[in-house]
Amino acid sequence: MATSLKAHELDELNDVDLEARLREAKEELFNLRFQAATGQLESHGRLHLVKKDIARIYTVVRERELGIRVAPGASKNEEA
Repeated sequence: MATSLKAHELDELNDVDLEARLREAKEELFNLRFQAATGQLESHGRLHLVKKDIARIYTVVRERELGIRVAPGASKNEEA
């Protein structure tokens, strides 16, 4: 993941892809934290961006649970 994610990009993903994206972001965050602890991290800004991406993914997932956002391919009647 080279750039920060946007909420409208996450809206286009289904639940499985969203969970995969979350898993990738958490793995990257772990690696960045490990690099920071060992003094090998070159870009501290990337750490901040990955944290924001994770929060953004969690927000989209929660909004889908609450019915605020609709997963692609699903209608509002199906989720209610």
